Amino acid sequence: MQLLDWIVIGLFFIALIGIIVWVMRQKQNNAADYFLGGKDATWIAIGASIFASNIGSEHLIGLAGAGASSGMAMAHWEIQGWMILILGWVFVPFYTRSMVYTMPEFLERRYNPASRTILSLISLISYVLTKVAVTVYAGGLVFQQVFGIDTLWGIDFFWIAAIGLVVLTALYTIVGGMKSVLYTSVLQTPILLLGSLIILVLGLKALGGWDEMIATCSQVVVNDYGDTMTNLIRDNRDPEYPWLGALVGSAVIGFWYWCTDQFIVQRVLSGKDEKEARRGTIFGAYLKLLPVFLFLIPGMIAFALSTRGIEVNGEVFKLSTPDAAFPTLVAKLLPAGVKGLIVCGILAALMSSLASLFNSSAALFTIDFYQRYKPNTDPKKLVKIGQAATVVIVLLGVLWIPVMRSIGNVLYNYLQDVQSVLAPGIAAAFLMGICWKRASAQGGMWGLIAGLAIGITRLCAKIYYSNAALLPGEQNWFKWMFFDTNWLFFCGWMLVFCMLVVVVVSLFTKAPDQEKIKGLVFGTSTPEQKAATRASWNKWDVIHTVIILCITAAFYWYFW
Repeated sequence: MQLLDWIVIGLFFIALIGIIVWVMRQKQNNAADYFLGGKDATWIAIGASIFASNIGSEHLIGLAGAGASSGMAMAHWEIQGWMILILGWVFVPFYTRSMVYTMPEFLERRYNPASRTILSLISLISYVLTKVAVTVYAGGLVFQQVFGIDTLWGIDFFWIAAIGLVVLTALYTIVGGMKSVLYTSVLQTPILLLGSLIILVLGLKALGGWDEMIATCSQVVVNDYGDTMTNLIRDNRDPEYPWLGALVGSAVIGFWYWCTDQFIVQRVLSGKDEKEARRGTIFGAYLKLLPVFLFLIPGMIAFALSTRGIEVNGEVFKLSTPDAAFPTLVAKLLPAGVKGLIVCGILAALMSSLASLFNSSAALFTIDFYQRYKPNTDPKKLVKIGQAATVVIVLLGVLWIPVMRSIGNVLYNYLQDVQSVLAPGIAAAFLMGICWKRASAQGGMWGLIAGLAIGITRLCAKIYYSNAALLPGEQNWFKWMFFDTNWLFFCGWMLVFCMLVVVVVSLFTKAPDQEKIKGLVFGTSTPEQKAATRASWNKWDVIHTVIILCITAAFYWYFW
């Protein structure tokens, strides 16, 4: 890092502080102001926030690392702009009509209070144990490698970077709430995009172009069936990414994440109306087409540079581990000034992701727990409760870091394993709740409970059988079902099972009151609600939707 790099970083922080000071001067007297930014966000802020919130440690380390180790396999999860379109076109009208602040609150409106509590608990636990802790862990790891500092003042630089990142992000999230998350994202997103684009261009230049990367990676066979690193669609016998499992599993996880997870949907709920919310999702869908090129392909470039032993700036490019792909490219490729810009981009990604996590977690605790038991709490006090909840969530995430550090290079696998068993039960409850009028309160609740029970069983089985001393050939039905079954196929079958639970229980329990679910399920909207939804879009929204779908189809065709 040279003087010019530090100047660029300094300018970034000055701009960031300016936005935060402006946000602080805005009145935030109630929960809507604090958690949803006053519900007046425009499509640009919503789309930028969706993208910036999504881009975090799992991309800077995990996705680039996946590109360096397995090639295009993980692209199924990243080329999911079409899934954000489902949020905008299908779910936004129902969420907007319900006038809720959180996804658990929506489930209470559709099903019952028990469903709300179950989803709130699942979400809070998953945020602390996966998203918060992993993002902080990866942030410390990235900056330790980029700056090349092992210790500072006798302290492991990892901890200085990780805790510094947490404290800085928590300060502006606690003070500014949702507005600070939205408007800092508008600053951070272009910096992140520009910085990652520079990495892509310089990496391809050093390697000799796109064709050289494809040629190098296509020579690496990844399974016993002839598939290579450049194949997106792999043989259905592939142990990790069978094509059918990848398509189904990525769709289930994507549906849960993009259409039902508080972390993402809260950005849409902050829209001033249905029109801005939908257009925000369309803008976010365009941006979501980029991570494959900005993070996964640079990982493949790093692999090719290392495999061919190409000299970069007078030194042979060497990749120590796949997870080091992106920070190694930053450290080896970039000139002074540009490196500082990239560091700002990394900071932007990590801070925006963390800020969104903090704000979403605080909203879940305040709205779904505290306000339910103390409904007459003063609105200003609710904001203070939300700020206190953020502090607690930060502390819990930091305390979990030592455990996360112990998982080393399986960071991305850890995240995907948890998400693959977390998603199906929640996805089933939302999908059946919105698509089927007969889905009862008990049906939705037991669908969630079934998903949670099966998910915990699967995770416990993985821990046990991964460490147990088994006899050669030892097999039983439990091990076959909960451990040996490919994780992607398991995810798909788990969704089917949870949907069946919702159907069966619903048919044997009391049907929901039609007045209660009015406007929350297909076929129950009033003429006024239908008219409002129709007035919220025009031909350009449809045209942009078609363009995104065509780009997605072209990507699958090219890397088939």
